[in-house]
Amino acid sequence: MKKLFYIFCIASIIVGCARMGSPDGGWYDDDPPRVIGATPEDKATNVKSKKITILFDEFIKLEDATNKVIVSPPQLEQPEIKASGKKIIVELQDTLKDNTTYTIDFSDAISDNNEGNPMGNYTYSFSTGEQIDTFEVSGYVLDASNLEPIKGIAVGLYDDLADSAFKTKPLMRISRTDGSGHFVIKGVAPGTYRAYALQDADGDFRFTQKGEMIAFNHDTFEPSSKPDTRVDTVWRDSLHIDALLQKPYTHFLPDDITLLAFKQLQTDRTLLKTERVEPNKISMYFTYGDSLLPQIKGLNFKADSAFIIETNEKRDTIHYWIRDTTLVNQDTLSMDITYHVTDTLGNLVLQTDSAVDIVPKVSYEKRMKEKAKEIEKWQKEQDKKKKREEKYDSIYPVKPLEPKFAVPASMVPGQKITVEMPTPLMHCDTSAVHLYSQIDSLWYDAECVFRPVENSIRQYEILADWKLGVEYSLEIDSAAFVDIYGLVSNQYKQGIKVKTLDEFSSLTLNISGVEAVDTTIIVQMLTSQDAVTQEVRVTKGKAEFKYVTPGKFYLRAFIDANGNGVWDTGDYDADRQAEAVYYYSKELECKEKWDVTESWNLTATPRFRQKPQAIVKQKPDQAKKLKNRNIERAKQLGIEYMKSKGINLEKK
Repeated sequence: MKKLFYIFCIASIIVGCARMGSPDGGWYDDDPPRVIGATPEDKATNVKSKKITILFDEFIKLEDATNKVIVSPPQLEQPEIKASGKKIIVELQDTLKDNTTYTIDFSDAISDNNEGNPMGNYTYSFSTGEQIDTFEVSGYVLDASNLEPIKGIAVGLYDDLADSAFKTKPLMRISRTDGSGHFVIKGVAPGTYRAYALQDADGDFRFTQKGEMIAFNHDTFEPSSKPDTRVDTVWRDSLHIDALLQKPYTHFLPDDITLLAFKQLQTDRTLLKTERVEPNKISMYFTYGDSLLPQIKGLNFKADSAFIIETNEKRDTIHYWIRDTTLVNQDTLSMDITYHVTDTLGNLVLQTDSAVDIVPKVSYEKRMKEKAKEIEKWQKEQDKKKKREEKYDSIYPVKPLEPKFAVPASMVPGQKITVEMPTPLMHCDTSAVHLYSQIDSLWYDAECVFRPVENSIRQYEILADWKLGVEYSLEIDSAAFVDIYGLVSNQYKQGIKVKTLDEFSSLTLNISGVEAVDTTIIVQMLTSQDAVTQEVRVTKGKAEFKYVTPGKFYLRAFIDANGNGVWDTGDYDADRQAEAVYYYSKELECKEKWDVTESWNLTATPRFRQKPQAIVKQKPDQAKKLKNRNIERAKQLGIEYMKSKGINLEKK
């Protein structure tokens, strides 16, 4: 009886309220816009007009139409889409195709003008033929390298199953992915299709530029549908569920198309820039490497032995270290530079840039002024010390060579120490590098190897057989390193502690799901930032991490198809997919003294559900919701009304 009494009172108030949206006692306008008509009509056939007008029951606004509204088939000339009062006008610029279903997917771009109530996903369609195509297909687009959802990439279909279609024909029907990487392509006709994804840089809806991110595979599918039911949740308020309703709907298939997108390796070679940020180094940056390094011909200096050349591993970045300090102090170095570039046919050809003047970022005069100021400041400090009868220097100190030592205070067996020199070395005394281990409070010599890193002239590494629970001391004598400018390194000393076995955990993974016997699989341990901390190769179906620092982490694996130890991207012309990547779908925790064993079937979970949400950087779009403020308003008004009538609610 009490419940019925409440309903009667509230209903009486609703009848008595005359002002909609009034903040002083009336009802809010929480209703979304509603379509009341269209020209041509929605789902009309035999349409010839390229102008569509959609009418609503209230004033509306259209948000970000350029990105949110998708017209399919794709339009090579951008359609005009605008909101005006209570209508939306769409004017297509391309010629209409015969016997084709057109869909205009507004997504969630439509809301009412005053309150911002979202209409929800809305799609208008018409056909230039006798019938409307109503099938839908859906799925996900993920970054092939890390399974991140890709937002805003175009996804399209071809019924032409030739590989050349992607490069020669515009996509037939398209959609775009949302923040979850999810897409829905509507208005699909019966037939057999392939799906592609394209980050379309030039707006031609086909793969024409090597820098465009793409996804493809050879899977074909035929769209279909079936009757199905889903559970809709009715919320009493933001915390409580009022009811779960079974609702029938048409289930369109396939709904799990998964496309793994990648960018092809950029093999076209162009010179990006040449710079001299530091006076002693000239740097050249190319889009792609080459076995032939650029040749320099000095015009106002002799270039034959002027440089020490440093390249990165890809040989797309080249540094020319100037040996002679006289040239370092010369502001303008004029030269001819000859190097390989890619011509319009894709072939490498020699190109010469003549009379190029290379100048440092800071001139010699300005550097000398700054140095004079430093010396003057230093001299004043020494004079003050002299007056106070403190110890002082009479000779300005020479700046030492300062290597960067990456020496962790706590080591793990198998770990390396790295040393980076700021400039190329003229002298390196490996006998001046010492490692000592402490046993029973006494220090003993321990074997270590100091060597250059392969393909590097400034990177070095120190290797040792680190014993569990042992303390070490790394000591390097002064003058162990001398650079090409005569700068000398100071003495260096650093204590190192190797953890005991009890401070570690271990992890063994039983890997399955990939059948090829000769497949190389690499498993990586990741932080919450998706950064690699350790990696191992799978051997006989097992991945073993022996010394795991306790904590929470995640796992990724990739198929190392070419055995080079790194993940490689794909190539469309070579019909090569990017190397397959998988994520363990749960967070793992390892504790001290724990030996953890897990089984991981790489392919058991669909790829779009594998990556744990905790480490997904591309978060889903925030769904627009109706405000439903009238529920609380009804409660408020009901209580106020009954109190004004002197009704005691507690007694009812």
